[in-house]
Amino acid sequence: MSKAIYIATGEPESGKSIITLGLMRMLLGKTKKVGYFRPIIDDFPQGKKDNHINTVLTHFDLDMSYDECYAITGQDVIHKKTNGNEGEVLDIIIEKYKALEDRFDFILVEGTDFSGEGLFVELDINVLIAKNIGIPAIIVGSGKGKNVEELVANLHLAYDSFIEKEVKVLALVANKVELDKLSQVEKAISKELKNEVLISVIPFIENLNNPTIKEIVDELEAKIILGEKNIDNQVGGFAVGAMQLRNFLRHLKDNSLVITPGDRADIILSSLQASISVNYPKVSGIILTGGIIPEEPILKLIKGLKETVPILSVENGTFEIANKIGAIRSHIYANNKQRIYSSLGTFEKYVDVDALANKLITFKSDGITPRMFQYNLVKRAQKVRKHIVLPESNDERILRAAARLINLDIVDITLLGEKSKIKNAVVKYDIPLNFSKVNIINPVKSKRYNDYAETFYELRKHKNINMDMAKDFMADVSYFGTMMVYKGDADGMVSGAVHTTQHTIRPALQFIKTKPGVSVVSSVFFMCLEDRVSVFGDCAINPNPTAEQLAEIAISSAKSSLAFGIEPKVAMLSYSSGSSGAGEEVDKVRKATEIVKKLSPDLKIEGPIQYDAAVDMGIGKKKLPDSDVAGQASVLIFPDLNTGNNTYKAVQRETGAIAIGPMLQGLNKPVNDLSRGCTVDDIFNTVVITAIQAQ
Repeated sequence: MSKAIYIATGEPESGKSIITLGLMRMLLGKTKKVGYFRPIIDDFPQGKKDNHINTVLTHFDLDMSYDECYAITGQDVIHKKTNGNEGEVLDIIIEKYKALEDRFDFILVEGTDFSGEGLFVELDINVLIAKNIGIPAIIVGSGKGKNVEELVANLHLAYDSFIEKEVKVLALVANKVELDKLSQVEKAISKELKNEVLISVIPFIENLNNPTIKEIVDELEAKIILGEKNIDNQVGGFAVGAMQLRNFLRHLKDNSLVITPGDRADIILSSLQASISVNYPKVSGIILTGGIIPEEPILKLIKGLKETVPILSVENGTFEIANKIGAIRSHIYANNKQRIYSSLGTFEKYVDVDALANKLITFKSDGITPRMFQYNLVKRAQKVRKHIVLPESNDERILRAAARLINLDIVDITLLGEKSKIKNAVVKYDIPLNFSKVNIINPVKSKRYNDYAETFYELRKHKNINMDMAKDFMADVSYFGTMMVYKGDADGMVSGAVHTTQHTIRPALQFIKTKPGVSVVSSVFFMCLEDRVSVFGDCAINPNPTAEQLAEIAISSAKSSLAFGIEPKVAMLSYSSGSSGAGEEVDKVRKATEIVKKLSPDLKIEGPIQYDAAVDMGIGKKKLPDSDVAGQASVLIFPDLNTGNNTYKAVQRETGAIAIGPMLQGLNKPVNDLSRGCTVDDIFNTVVITAIQAQ
């Protein structure tokens, strides 16, 4: 069976980049090694690279060089055809493809996109390549500027072209379709093809088709005067500043690009002010036309602002520039994370990923890689959508993670805080947060505030809490967020980017409390190493657990491991392996191991055992030759917090491993703590595992 897929189109601007990104993410979540290949690429000036290749290599961190990712340039193809050496083109493509076939489990092949070629030439080239490398195809067509009949006819023509050459077509994707015609298009294609292929219909997404400031700079050869660090701002439309100020402000829309003569200081300054005002939409950038640069006092005033949008200068007139911008083609490129995440979210929303995966992947990979683990986490979170509250909306990292989670359509998010302050932060840090898709609550102004305070009073009055104290507690975002979870108004909470571990966990211990039969709350990290995912526990909560507590931590960690798709083989770590050592700490680990064996006799466990013997097969078999765990442990239990916390951080920093967590175990409902040094990725991953826990 084939271990590759060919993404083909018969027209420029089909939007197949969305399909490429979505498929690559899906494939990396299902297989260990995925390659990317473009048989023919456009010609680029010396020192430049193909944008598609650069984006995929960079974002997905593929183990490939740039030169491995393509076979030949368009100019070379034309040259060989002109000289009667057309056969050499296929020879070169096949040779480079076959070299990759030996290295990778699966190869994603992206077809040509010649803006200058006609429909039939484009189709013929794609069919010929797919036929000669012997792989099935996915066909992408664009609905932009077409009615339903025209779109269906184009897709059917492309489908027939591949079938006639005996190239199997697994799926058809109708892209850039008007939102109100999605079901109409799907029915029309299904009627024609009688369910022979998987059919997906994706609407026209405006923010994926509008250019960024960077693309406008490149296309117009504009000079950047100020605000270069925000050059990836997305343009949502443009507003021409050629009227009086009071009328101009009425025409501003979200992410407008302001086009105005360079001597209109009133328009320039009011646009900048509007962008940071809570009463007006955000401005993405300003283009100054006519080659006019504002006078020095105006520039001095602008330079003194803490934050500014990109301000560009061009020689042409205002309306000529407006027309040119309207014709600019938008691309997805490596540095524009916002557009990449939006593309991935769009793909997963409108394409039946599981059905497509079943068609594409005809083999099962052994083991689980970190990327597969992370992909599976996201897919599991999306299957049963949950609502997560993030109390720390005053932190830039929290807002960026929230925007990414919303763009990928993984969970519902509530932010705690004042909406005006959140909006100011979003503008200041240029965060693509969609306010229509996020819930924002100011605890003390919430309609739930008094009810929550009364509930807290009833739960804690035996601890001498009165109503005034209860209201004070509920004004605290950690307590309010935890109460949302307790009352069922949210499914889980993630905090700790700003607050201490104690501040985050104390409310949960006070009224969410532990599950029946659980006496100790503990934590695990999912350590995503180069070729495997290991579970480390407890590295965040319990300073010096007793043997009984250590046994409970081991059992909880094994259950967490199993729940997240990792077969638990538990290593109870110590400075001695087997029966060779003695001492208080070794004896504690030995006793804990015996307790686990009595309570969970079917669990594979070894202890005491040293770290190297637990994870290295050669060492493990020498020290404990009869062990089912030595050398292949997946769950590593540390004897105390000092050892566990230092070890996980050492492994993380020295190997570049991704540490997902800590994930708390034992609570009735999920509340998870972040490190105050956490990254946006850490927050994103912790929210995802919290959503899965809530399921």
